[in-house]
Amino acid sequence: MVLGLLLARAGVRVTVLEKHADFLRDFRGDTVHASTLTLLDELGLGERFAALPQRQFDRARLQLDQGTVQVGDMRRLPGPNKHIALVPQWDLLDLLADAAAEEPTFTLRRNAEVTDLLREGDRIVGVRFTDRTDGSTHELRATLTVACDGRGSAVRAAAGMRPRGFGVPMDVWWFRLPRHADDPTGLVGRFSAGHIMVMIDRGDYYQCGYLIRKGADAGLRAAGIAQFRARLVGLVPWVADRVDAIRSFDDVKLLDVRLERLRRWYADGLLVIGDAAHAMSPVGGVGINLAVQDAVAAARIVAPALRAGGLVPESVLRRVQLRRWWATALVQAGQRLAHRRILGPALSAEDEGRSASQLGGRAEVEAVRPVRVADPFQDAPTESLPPLLRLLRRFPALQGIPARMIAIGPLPEHAPEWARRPTTPVPAAVPEVSESISRSG
Repeated sequence: MVLGLLLARAGVRVTVLEKHADFLRDFRGDTVHASTLTLLDELGLGERFAALPQRQFDRARLQLDQGTVQVGDMRRLPGPNKHIALVPQWDLLDLLADAAAEEPTFTLRRNAEVTDLLREGDRIVGVRFTDRTDGSTHELRATLTVACDGRGSAVRAAAGMRPRGFGVPMDVWWFRLPRHADDPTGLVGRFSAGHIMVMIDRGDYYQCGYLIRKGADAGLRAAGIAQFRARLVGLVPWVADRVDAIRSFDDVKLLDVRLERLRRWYADGLLVIGDAAHAMSPVGGVGINLAVQDAVAAARIVAPALRAGGLVPESVLRRVQLRRWWATALVQAGQRLAHRRILGPALSAEDEGRSASQLGGRAEVEAVRPVRVADPFQDAPTESLPPLLRLLRRFPALQGIPARMIAIGPLPEHAPEWARRPTTPVPAAVPEVSESISRSG
């Protein structure tokens, strides 16, 4: 959507194909980072975005067994946006679609599922797609086709591109827990040996991500929902009064974590960006931020060739990869280090009282150990912290480093001049967002 909006503002005829009828799906990545907020300001959409229902946080804290420690402070970021916004992704997509619809060269076609690529010789000249309303098949020819269809990219597969995979130690269970008015706000991270969970404040509920060892899903589900509830209460005692909201494992969705990267992001007539080019780990929650930055760089680099009306040479597409590759590789290197040095060892820690454990699809029998937790809302004693966390506490200015890497990234992209607009006024009435969402797809 970002790429389509930017190209339309360049006067390029652009069509975005959306598989579903609307954007109302249960997205997990609902963070809008500081660099994306700056981009929206540059596009004249800042006030419209500010009118969306949202939560904001400007500090990142971890709840350890011995108490809480602050690890990132976004108030130290440069520029006017010193926070991360938590906004339903369907609201952000609708905002972008509405802004793009104001451009005469933009088309959004919904219920359009891409199934194959069109070729003339070795060159890709468009896509074949199915209209999901009636099952009819159509072709859409294009000077340039851009795959923005995520980690399971159908376009990438049709082009015969295979990403290089990096091993990961974990998967993630996603679920919701009710949130009370006096609960912690923003982002809550809970870390203990053998147990790691993130709780994202979404107003009246938390979007929760509970990390499990890679391949452990079937065995843990076989142990039953009651044992999972006991795990949560042992890890975060203050949610004991609401874990029954997880009625069964139907309420717990598995994210198969991948860390992948294409060696080459382009072919003749085709460009691959975002998760389709580089699936990111959930570490840092930076996947959306990097995908948006890919889109801005791609628009800036390919728009002149598209406006000229000719083909887009592979040398131009190569420039997009060269621009974005090192930032992507750097972030992924940091994620791999976190997997190897922190998350992997933590998830492999043996729990006290475990009588037997057989994972990978076999039954697991486990005596759940309540984690011994100090008051989670009190600061952890400095002397009890690992060296790195002690350093962050003693020198608070250092907390701006992780904040910048997460909220801005190593290579922020800015809207080209031809795409910028003055700030537009907020509509007189903002319709309420429906809470009804589809969980299919």
